Amino acid sequence: MARPLPRLRNNLDFMPSPVPDRPGLMIRDPYRYSDATLIIPPALVQLLEMFDGQRTELDLRAALVGLTGDLRVGELVESLVRTLSEAGFLENEFFDELRERRLRAFAEAPVRESSHAGSAYPEDPQALRAMLARYLDGARPADQELVGVAAPHVSPEGGWECYREAYGMLGPSNHGKTFLILGTSHFGQAERFGLTAKPFRTPLGEAQTRADLVRFLSERAPAAVIGEDYCHAIEHSIEFQVVFLQHLYGPGIRILPVLCGSFAQAMQPGRHPEDEPAVMSFLDALMELGRREGSKLLWVLGVDLAHMGRRYGDPFSARAGQGRMKAVAEADRRRLERVAAGDASGFWAMLQAEQDPLKWCGASVLYTFMRAVPLARARVLHYQQWNIDEHSVVSFAALAFSA
Repeated sequence: MARPLPRLRNNLDFMPSPVPDRPGLMIRDPYRYSDATLIIPPALVQLLEMFDGQRTELDLRAALVGLTGDLRVGELVESLVRTLSEAGFLENEFFDELRERRLRAFAEAPVRESSHAGSAYPEDPQALRAMLARYLDGARPADQELVGVAAPHVSPEGGWECYREAYGMLGPSNHGKTFLILGTSHFGQAERFGLTAKPFRTPLGEAQTRADLVRFLSERAPAAVIGEDYCHAIEHSIEFQVVFLQHLYGPGIRILPVLCGSFAQAMQPGRHPEDEPAVMSFLDALMELGRREGSKLLWVLGVDLAHMGRRYGDPFSARAGQGRMKAVAEADRRRLERVAAGDASGFWAMLQAEQDPLKWCGASVLYTFMRAVPLARARVLHYQQWNIDEHSVVSFAALAFSA
């Protein structure tokens, strides 16, 4: 009996080719276990379904013969299988070794290197400082003591107005504080929190992670914590916040970076994230830490809101501020009202009502903060929608939290 073909990994990014003279389906690895990017020609895209762990190379040959009408498809079959495998896109021994090397490299690295410098923002320090100064130009720091702020984690280019409103609230009084940064874990495990004690290195310098606070959370809630979480190596939701904070307070700021999983199990009606004992223990530990550190701590949340359009699986194109995105803005506003009021249960119930059709990727971060700092109340400073591509929109907001 012929062996089944390896399964195509289900955690890859698939999108239409952005290269005009090379149409097809572009595939890349959001986890960056592999640096490869492939464009599968239109005629071959349907063959990807053959890589399901059940069908064999004989089935693939038969499908190719049906497509081409040519019995001489052996080389094409071998080329397709080899190309997908060497790219690290198949669940086989080659990918297992590739993944293990990446995980080991991050675990052994002395620092967390910036992963988006040179793409989402300039790699040159001088150019980066100039960009950040331009984005924050005209901001006026708040005259009241803040508990924290929420800013987007979308590309600074797309969300600069909300970044300005959020970080423009932070004045000189926050020098020397520890910035507890809660970020969305786009790739991490649901109901788990990713920690790292590594310093964060950006083009502006090296931010110091409070290893003592990392230990505190790890010891108080071991079942909820993924230590030295590889997701930190590739995640942008915290990195962008570090860059803005370094611009304001210098490269050597002190941080506590925490990645928040999706709380997917708690989307069932009547459930709450803290119904999972591990999550409850972590929220309790965060609350204890916040009370212990008091005004020496400033909370920073890296959150985006709705994700609408073809890029995010919707059967329609979306335009910022137009058509159905007007209704999305109203729905976002209602949810933000619950956040502003500190109503964690009401906020979560709104997400559960329709299984979150808006796809808020910052929901778990906001909920974590509301449970950890229950007396905090927010003011929405700015709301924005942005076309991340021609057919898809991300929404986000800037918030200021006070006690």
